[in-house]
Formats: sequence, C-alpha cells, structure tokens
Amino acid sequence: MSDMDSSRGFVKDVKRLVIKVGTAVVTRNDGRLALGRLGALCEQIKELNSQGYEVILVSSGAVGLGRQRLRYRRLVNSSFADLQKPQVELDGKACAAVGQNSLMALYDTLFNELDISSAQLLVTDSDFRDKDFRKQLDETVRSLLSLKVIPIFNENDAISTRKAPYEDSSGIFWDNDSLAALLALELKADLLVLLSDVEGLYSGPPSDPKSKLIHTYVKEKHQGEITFGDKSRVGRGGMTAKVKAAVNAAYAGIPVVITSGYAAENIIKVLQGQRIGTLFHQDAHLWEPTKEVGAREMAVAARESSRRLQALSSQERKKILLDIADALEANEKLITIENEADVAAAQQAGYEKSLISRLTLKPGKILNLAKSIRVLGNMEDPIGRVLKKTQLADGLILEKKSSPLGVLLIVFESRPDALVQIASLAIRSGNGLLLKGGKEAKRSNAILHKVITEVIPDTVGGKVIGLVTLREEIPDLLKLDDVIDLVIPRGSNKLVSQIKSSTKIPVLGHADGICHVYVDKSADMDMAKRIVLDAKIDYPAACNAMETLLVHKDLVQTGALNELIVDLRVEGVILYGGPRASSLLNIPQARSFHHEYNSMACTVEIVDDVGAAVDHIHRHGSAHTDCIITEDREIADIFLHQVDSAAVFHNASTRFCDGARFGLGAEVGISTSRIHARGPVGVEGLLTTRWILKGSGQVVDGDKGVIYIHKDIPVDS
Repeated sequence: MSDMDSSRGFVKDVKRLVIKVGTAVVTRNDGRLALGRLGALCEQIKELNSQGYEVILVSSGAVGLGRQRLRYRRLVNSSFADLQKPQVELDGKACAAVGQNSLMALYDTLFNELDISSAQLLVTDSDFRDKDFRKQLDETVRSLLSLKVIPIFNENDAISTRKAPYEDSSGIFWDNDSLAALLALELKADLLVLLSDVEGLYSGPPSDPKSKLIHTYVKEKHQGEITFGDKSRVGRGGMTAKVKAAVNAAYAGIPVVITSGYAAENIIKVLQGQRIGTLFHQDAHLWEPTKEVGAREMAVAARESSRRLQALSSQERKKILLDIADALEANEKLITIENEADVAAAQQAGYEKSLISRLTLKPGKILNLAKSIRVLGNMEDPIGRVLKKTQLADGLILEKKSSPLGVLLIVFESRPDALVQIASLAIRSGNGLLLKGGKEAKRSNAILHKVITEVIPDTVGGKVIGLVTLREEIPDLLKLDDVIDLVIPRGSNKLVSQIKSSTKIPVLGHADGICHVYVDKSADMDMAKRIVLDAKIDYPAACNAMETLLVHKDLVQTGALNELIVDLRVEGVILYGGPRASSLLNIPQARSFHHEYNSMACTVEIVDDVGAAVDHIHRHGSAHTDCIITEDREIADIFLHQVDSAAVFHNASTRFCDGARFGLGAEVGISTSRIHARGPVGVEGLLTTRWILKGSGQVVDGDKGVIYIHKDIPVDS
C-alpha cells in the first residue's frame, strides 16, 4: 500500500466488488475472442479470490461473439450463388443465445484451469421489478460467494423484451454498464470497476493529443467540460454509458473506477490504491483543488519565494545555508532511520543492487553533505556580481550582472543526497525549486525536505523549495513553461529522454554516463592499475564510474593488459569484451559499446593508438568524462584537445568529475549539453545574466543624442 493515493484510501476496506468487462475488452477488432486479455482477467480474479475478496463479474460480449460464429457458420453452409445475394443482417437475439453459450463455456474452461468455480446468472430488466426476485438474487449470490464461486452476470438479450438490444435504452437498466451499477447497489458492493479499452475518462476523445486523463471525476467541474468521442466499436455502450452508470452508482454511495481492461494488473492496482483510471466518488467535490491547480500553485509559490530570497543580503542567504548544515547534523539519526526504512523496502521489492547503492546514505554521508553546504555558504556570493562594465557614452554606464534563472524543476531517481545538494545550490543561487524524487526514496526525501525547509525564515517561506510527491504531477509541471525556467533530470536514460520529449522548457542533463579510461603504451602501469580500479570500483553505480577500458595494442605483448584484467577480476568486476578483446581474453562479447552498467562490470577493448581511442570514444561514448593514462605529454595533449566530452582527464580517475571535488560546493547534476552549462553544474550553472544601464537623462533620438565610446572599465570601479 506504499503507493496508495490519498484519495483512494477507501480501498483498504473493500471486501466485495463488482467487475464489469466490456465487449471491446472481451473481443478483438475482428470480432474473435481476446483470449489473452480474458486469461489475464481470470488470473486477477483468481488472485483476488484467494486473498478473500468477493468478486462478482458482469461480462458483455455474447452478442458480438454469437454474431461472429453465426456469420462463419452461414459462410460455410452457403453456396457461391448464395454469397452473391444481399446478406440479411443476423437477428440480435439469436446472436445473443449462441454467443452466451460460447462465452460461458470459455469462462468455465479458464476458471477451471485456475481451480476456481464460476456460475452463470442471466437477468432481464423486468426481473428487477419483482421484489421476490431481488431478494432471491441476493440470497443466491451470497451463497455462491460463501463457496468462493464467481457469479458471472449478463443481460439475457435472447429473451429480453427490448425491441433491439443495441438501440432500446428504456427500463431499470439499459446495458451491462447500468446492470453492473444496479447489481453493485442491490448486492451492497464496496466497489465497482468498469473495464474499458482506454485508460479511463478523458477530457476529450482519447485519440486527441490534447485530451487529458481525468483521475478523479468531479461532477460539478467535469460534467460540462468533457467531449465524448465515438461510441464503442462493439456493444451498445461506450464511455458515455460508463460515465452515466458510474455517476449513478457513485452518488448512491458505491465508489467506481473506470480503467483499462487491456493492462494485465489493473484491477489489482486499483485495489492497492494506485492512481490509475478515473475515480467516481460521492466525496470527490471535497477533494479540490485538483492536481493541475496544485502543480501551478506550487510553481508560482516557488517563484514568489525565490524573489524574496534574492532580496535578502548575502549574509542572510549564507546564514540559511549554515543553518541547513547544522540542522542536517542535528537530525542525522532521524534521517538515517527513514533512509534505512527506504532501503529495506527497496530490498524487499527486489530492486537492483545499483539502485539500492544509490539510495543508501552511507555512514558519514550526512556529515559530508553538511561540510559541502558550509563550503558553499562561505563562497563568494554569486548573485548580482558585475561580470562586465562598459561606458557606452559620457555618463551612460552598462553593467552585465549575474542573476538567478528563476524556478528549477529537478526530477531525480534513487539518490536522496541529491535533494540536499540541489536544495543548497538553489538557496545559494537565489532560485526557486521544485523537487521530484523517486518513490523508492519517499521517506528519505520527505524527512530531508522537512529538515531543510523548517530552517528557512518566514521572510522567504519554505515554499521556495517544493517537494512533488505524485509521479502523475510531472506531466502537468512540464507544461508550465511560463513559470518553470529549467528542468534538470537526474536518472536513467529513459527518464531523461522522456522528459526531453515532453516539455518546451529547456532541459539540462545527461542521458548516459559511459566513461572511458584509455591506457596508452607509455603509461606507468602502477598508476594505471590504481586509476582503473578506482574509476570502476570506488562507486560503480555513479555516472562518473568507468564503463569501458581501452588498452593500447602493445600492452597485450608486454603482459600489462593481462595484469589489469587480473586486478579487475580479483576485485569482482565482471568483464565483457569488444570484438578484439573478447577473442583474445576469452570473455563474453559485449552486446553494445554504448552501455552503462552502473555495477561491478565493464567493457574492455584493444585499440591501435590514441587516434583509435579518440574515435572509439566519439562513436560510442556519451560525452561525459573520459581519461587517458600516459607518460607521453604529446599523446596526452592530443587526447585532451580532441576528445569532445564535458570532462577530459590526464592521469586521474574519472571519479573526480564531481561538483564537490571540483570545489563547486555541490552540484545539481552533470551536463553533457553544449549550451548554457557543461560538466558538473554548480552555482554558476544555475545563473543567467541581466543588463543594468545607468544614465543621466540620455535619449537615443535616432542615435544623434549621444556619442558612443564603448569603453570597457574595471568592474569594481
């Protein structure tokens, strides 16, 4: 239940639920049964049944299935001459009779395979007019549920008094959506789940890119705003029917969730309280403001607070940072307890070791973070520095000054220490900040955010640093290009790529950390061993860890390559090779040179010379950090000048590529972009510039009003 949305806490009390599966879920586009989806549905019901839930199923699909089978039978029994004649549309009631038999046979087979019994209950609209029928229905269902039998309901279209099953919408119920809502009320269900062929209710047709998924339906807000698309491709309902049934049930006290029946685990996710699909609830109107307003308000509050932060004196901003450092040390024990809870949960969930490593705040980490913040606080104030001063004309002075960017949105995974570094940099640079960490670090991030914001004075306000808690809020935040000035994603290639493709806001960061170490033939091998081992094993999950080792071909003959390989293996590093190294060293061939292991593994390849090493890095690297180990200064200069990466080292471990180690105090991340900031991004990377012009009444007047001299003058004059 760790991912439970606050508006869905009621699911913990659900015992009896009605699940309605539509024709579009039961059948494929060609009218045949969607066996995979039905199998997944039955498996979910089996799991819920074993967990003690009472599950009632309402299934559409009989008419569509019967029509498909009767068309096939008519085709088989028709002569060529018969097929040339106009084809009479099949009787809907006959289709219902044939299809219901086939549909139930399939459910019976699927549930039997799962060691579950099911029962068929066909009802008509007129049945519910009889009080005795409704009483007996309740008793029968209770009996079936007590025996852990799955009751499967459908309207008995074969004998229904409706004129046409797809057209007549009169009566107590008018389709299987309204039947499901009626049964939920009659049988006192705790929840109704309507499975559709889309994720839920959208603000417009789901095919329209501008349409947004509505997570919680508020009748007063959404009733007049939604534009429905076409009705269901099959069946008689569509989303209009589902919404009508959902509203009726919800306002009668039965919560309803409309979600996709195409996803294999959606019913279980609904019962875990995850924020999927669209929720209908009688108290939904009390849960305003909605998510979208919340996202904008958070961003606007961060901007307003950042302006108050910028108005403080340099000493006042410095004091905030020193107070944060003190607060972190004072709360070290509490922070550690919350972090250990996150780590334990991640281990239990089976997360990868590299993620757990990044998640863990190792002993001494809090003290090191506090130390870095003090270094940052004691640095020269970066805001308002005069970078250039020019006398444009007599009495007309132009200054170029450093200035905060505005509001930053940082999306990061796993590493709670990143929150501390980023927050302290935002304070030092006078920026507002919105933080979205990974769910695996939820408790760590929450306590760190609380500790930091509690020491920010009321004159600024803790809202200068906002903590985004829901993943679903990210798409809304990425649309706020009028409020948020820069997005910095810190995480996987997938995360960075998704964010870059989802926003108009400038994005700063790197998608991969594929760092190379090239050992030249002139390298001091004792030095090479130290650097290679440090670059790989000091912190394998870091983005500045070595992922590829390139070795000059001459080192094969001298035995130096073999020594490096032995040392790496002794430390437990798993080795993969390029085409040359894999055959020579008898190691598995790497699937790709462009691969970031983030673990105790790396790729090894043999190259002819420094030029081949540079070419390899440009072809397969990520422009992050690359290193050469050599005693030949000329070869080193070639490497340093030609490798086009954010950081290029000579005889030093790639692990030095870090904001704190560079003396930046901290970093928001490492950028491989070529615009604005590159490499470890500290305070300066979070600043822009402004032009301040000081005059004494000058006017342009067609450039006749002044005599330009454009003279550079000392910035401190």
